[in-house]
Amino acid sequence: MKKYIMIGILFAFPFCLSADEPVKAIYAKITNPDNKEITVVAHRADWRYAPENSLAAIESSIRLGADVVELDVQKTKDGQLILMHDKTLDRTTTGKGKVAEWTLDSIRTLYLKNGAALKTKHRVPTLEEALLAAKGKIMINLDKADRYFDQVYELLQKTGTTEQIIMKGSKPAKEVKARFGKYLDEVIYMPIVNLDKEDAKRQIDVFVEDMRPAAFELLFVKDSNPLPRMLADSLKGESLIWYNTLWDTMAGGHDDDMSLANPDEGYGYLIDVLGCRIIQTDRPAYLLDYLRKRGLHD
Repeated sequence: MKKYIMIGILFAFPFCLSADEPVKAIYAKITNPDNKEITVVAHRADWRYAPENSLAAIESSIRLGADVVELDVQKTKDGQLILMHDKTLDRTTTGKGKVAEWTLDSIRTLYLKNGAALKTKHRVPTLEEALLAAKGKIMINLDKADRYFDQVYELLQKTGTTEQIIMKGSKPAKEVKARFGKYLDEVIYMPIVNLDKEDAKRQIDVFVEDMRPAAFELLFVKDSNPLPRMLADSLKGESLIWYNTLWDTMAGGHDDDMSLANPDEGYGYLIDVLGCRIIQTDRPAYLLDYLRKRGLHD
């Protein structure tokens, strides 16, 4: 039976019997439309502990008990896939210039910077290294990776991690089918929908009818938008709802900063009022502590 996940592009495969237990349990949460427990996504991994998109940040996310790490993918001059958010090296490494103009061997000589822009001992990992570090332990949301999906898919098969990958994108359902149709019998797809756009409800209806996504990633700027509350009811039992709390314009102001002051008004509002079951955060440790106190995460 076909299954497709969330907003953006989530690709994943049904689990085989040899899949490790932690990932099987997380996968079951994400693909259960009646799930009540909250899934925690660490944005660019646990970058407050180690540099974003680093192996150490992935390992820290696993230790914390996060369910998913969100990682970014770029391609080097010699066609290798690495973890990197920006198209340039300047912000996050000791190098300068475009990723696409550097070979992997040259990038290997660089050091990653931390959140305070200071040089660390950590190096830029390849996507393959990241997949192996996360294998069997945590789900992976690959961002910006739909551009290279054929190549990504080869690495998933090589590393045996096809069952734990979430990929996202904002393309309409028709385009997703046309571009990724050969994978849709195996992958889980997550659409991203901006609720402030006029055709947002129609986009969601088409996805539900044509693809039945496991989840939707939803974005909205202000609480005056009625759609988030409406979708909390209409998507119940159909698809899970994912919200980002990275900054205020992504979830009506109910972000990490609001949650630091009052977690019930931030995270709690998204969960209790808007039916959110998946939260992507820059503060995974803080969110996990809040959820565990409420009995919403084990």
